[in-house]
Amino acid sequence: MEFIRSDINLDFMKKKKWGFCFSLILIAVSFMSLLIKGGPNYGIDFAGGALVQVKYNRSVPAAEINKSLKKIGLGDALIQRFGKDADNEYLIRVKKSTLAFETLSEIIEQNLRETFGKDSFEIRRVEMVGSKVGGDLRRKGILAIIYAMGGILIYITIRFEFKFAAGAIVALIHDVIITVGAFSVTNREFTLPIVAAILTIIGYSLNDTIVVYDRIRENLRKMRDKSYESIINKSINETLSRTILTSTTTLLVVLALFILGGGVIHNFAFALLVGIVIGTYSSIFVASPILILWKKIFLKDKPGK
Repeated sequence: MEFIRSDINLDFMKKKKWGFCFSLILIAVSFMSLLIKGGPNYGIDFAGGALVQVKYNRSVPAAEINKSLKKIGLGDALIQRFGKDADNEYLIRVKKSTLAFETLSEIIEQNLRETFGKDSFEIRRVEMVGSKVGGDLRRKGILAIIYAMGGILIYITIRFEFKFAAGAIVALIHDVIITVGAFSVTNREFTLPIVAAILTIIGYSLNDTIVVYDRIRENLRKMRDKSYESIINKSINETLSRTILTSTTTLLVVLALFILGGGVIHNFAFALLVGIVIGTYSSIFVASPILILWKKIFLKDKPGK
């Protein structure tokens, strides 16, 4: 199926400076948000602590829950509305406590029972992670992303050339930074599933970039009389139909997960939404223009290369 004619000739490379400026703005906003907030908003997976999901059978204000928790020294607990029934379902997050995590959920349940009544609520989920375990998970999550980037660098260098690998890695780092920045700007929690989402985004974005790179390599052999920039631009146009079809169909599925999947996978789906959009954009306006910059910087005296 051809959504866009392969002989279309949109001049993407003419807009590459605008693309770089847009990317720099997004990256600057991401870093600014992370700097102001002191880093990502780590969930209990990485920060350590306890999480209790409570559903009431009636509407209960968050202030009442917070007031009851102050009685047991948990006045700094984060209480967040959760799920479709936003008026009666909450997540209670405790990152630090002098109480033992093993008994914390029981103490919270007993306190809520005394305040609101025995049959007025249901404990739906309890998660507990120690601070040492959280720190170890955070370190391993970062290493997983670094190892993935290193493997990609080696793979693309072997399959193509190092300049292609450099362009792909810059684009992937661009995608990861903006995705993490989107979580910081929207104040969403950064948890283990989000690391999985980022690794998924890396794979998706790389696949899109490889398709474009493969066509660029073919055209470099066939169109030796054309300028480097025009070859790259033609290659992007020839793969544009495939890029739009793949991104749109994937985006529709992830959008359905985001809207209908429920609160448990809401942030995971949000990460994929941001990643798919940014990954598609970066394969055109970041990864490909990097090849032109590479030629200007490192091959400026070698026009035939």
